[in-house]
Amino acid sequence: MRRMGIGLQLYTLRNETAEDFRGTLRKVAELGYEGVEFAGYGGIPAEEMKSLLEELGLKAIGAHVGLHLLREDLQKEIGYLKAIGAKYMICPYVMPEERGNPETWKRLYTFLEEVGAEARKQGLIFGYHNHDFEFTERVGDSSVFDAMYAATTPEAVQVEMDVCWVQFAGEDPLVYIPKYAGRLPLLHLKDYDKDEEGKMLTLELGKGVVDLPAVIEAASGAGAEWLIVEQDNCQIPPLESVANSYQWVKHNYLNRF
Repeated sequence: MRRMGIGLQLYTLRNETAEDFRGTLRKVAELGYEGVEFAGYGGIPAEEMKSLLEELGLKAIGAHVGLHLLREDLQKEIGYLKAIGAKYMICPYVMPEERGNPETWKRLYTFLEEVGAEARKQGLIFGYHNHDFEFTERVGDSSVFDAMYAATTPEAVQVEMDVCWVQFAGEDPLVYIPKYAGRLPLLHLKDYDKDEEGKMLTLELGKGVVDLPAVIEAASGAGAEWLIVEQDNCQIPPLESVANSYQWVKHNYLNRF
């Protein structure tokens, strides 16, 4: 198995970063995480962020950048990521009002291709992060997810696969990971179960229903560079949760190397 980097999506610690962004980054580094994926920058200038990351020994994997920001000032978003030494820019979500019919999706695919081409021109890699609706909504005979990657080029739009949402949507991550081998540099490593109402209950790694060891094996085979821990909503204090998840990764994956 290949050695992949272990990162954290900072959305998990959104309340903590809102109170103390710099201090939270320090705690993430102390836990052992090797890199971070941003979901906002806490108003910290790029050069200061770069210096802080270097001081802490954290790599800037990239950032989730909302569609509205990609549309409003793409160059600003690209510039910040380049300045902090990040490699990836990811579209994290499509609001309900921006989806719902095949023509709307097709227009979005065209936009994503354009964004990805510009990002590539400037040395970044652009990708898309899925939830469940990309597998339940259709464009012709395909799911929105498969139609997206059929309509865009690998050079412009890569895959950041969230295995938790893939499985919650009723699909098998162990089928989808190898399906996108070579186009899947980032994988969100998550675990979940369902609550009494059938809604997703995100859990620390190893406490849910996802076959995480098999997912990691598949991600390695597919060429993934980073396994990124994320927990949408924590059932215990978030810093404690991401600490426990890191320990699971350390015990079940990192200790092999």
